[in-house]
Amino acid sequence: MTEMTGQSRNFQLYDSHAHLVSDDLKRYPRNPLAMNMEGRDKPPSKDNPFGPGTVGIPGGMHGPNPVNEKPTAEQLHAWMQEENVAAIAAVQKGMIYRTDNSYIVDAADLFPDEMRAVIIVDPHEEKTIPMIRDGAKRGIAGIRFFPINVKDKVAWLSSEESLRVWELADDLGLVVDIEGPPTGGAELMPLIEAMADRFPNMPIVLDHIYLPVIADRDFGISENFAGFAARRNIFVKWTSLNMDVIREQGVATEEVLRRAVDFFGANRVMWGSDIGTSSGTYKEMVERAIASTALLNEEERRAVLHDTGMRIFGRHEGIGQVTRRLTH
Repeated sequence: MTEMTGQSRNFQLYDSHAHLVSDDLKRYPRNPLAMNMEGRDKPPSKDNPFGPGTVGIPGGMHGPNPVNEKPTAEQLHAWMQEENVAAIAAVQKGMIYRTDNSYIVDAADLFPDEMRAVIIVDPHEEKTIPMIRDGAKRGIAGIRFFPINVKDKVAWLSSEESLRVWELADDLGLVVDIEGPPTGGAELMPLIEAMADRFPNMPIVLDHIYLPVIADRDFGISENFAGFAARRNIFVKWTSLNMDVIREQGVATEEVLRRAVDFFGANRVMWGSDIGTSSGTYKEMVERAIASTALLNEEERRAVLHDTGMRIFGRHEGIGQVTRRLTH
């Protein structure tokens, strides 16, 4: 069991961003998605969409000595026990399965006390609405918008079809999780803010802190994110992908996390391993997460490493109830 260096750690962790991949290719066939950068497909070995610190497309190799694990539910269950991780949000692996969420939902069903699925949806697919309703009956935690290879992201996410998806998620008490796209993300920010205002009781969670430019002033977490910070139902994930990029900038990860917590509040920042995409063993990811909290106090540390993620993804009560407690 991993111990916190120089600190007492009397609590478990919650992992808000773990990808699971089946080894049963017949039952859960893979349908890999090739990333299109600027309208052109590039070889994965030369593609670097997330900037320094990442190598390859999402789902590829990150870091100087990449070791990629794409665990099954059973494998991650064992690693969670070893590393004192209480529960996870099992996030659909879009680069492998696209919107076929069969495995992520079945995987979460294997360990219902530890795993809740977050499915990927395309608002323009006919199957989306019934798929969300079926998923809600099976206890999914939320839906994920994954606008990779979507040229006009604003139109895609603000269409009538998309609005019906947002409304359904709100009605069913689901989290809306949004991938921070490597291109075109800035144009989506006003739309995300508008949706947060339209659905004030629905938590909206932004993957990878929405990919701030670490080299910028305040590590990219400043006026550009002011609209996010002002809305109490917007949350951010602090992941291994962030830490990969930060390492390459020569910046201490604990300084960036300190900035994120100061900006958003610890009750709106949650750790996610990004296992299944980022490189490293699960043990290494947990160790990095703990080390990154060195500048936080004990209450903040517990919020980032457990409480925030568990409160938003891990509970089994209506999301509206949770958010109302946060805002009143």
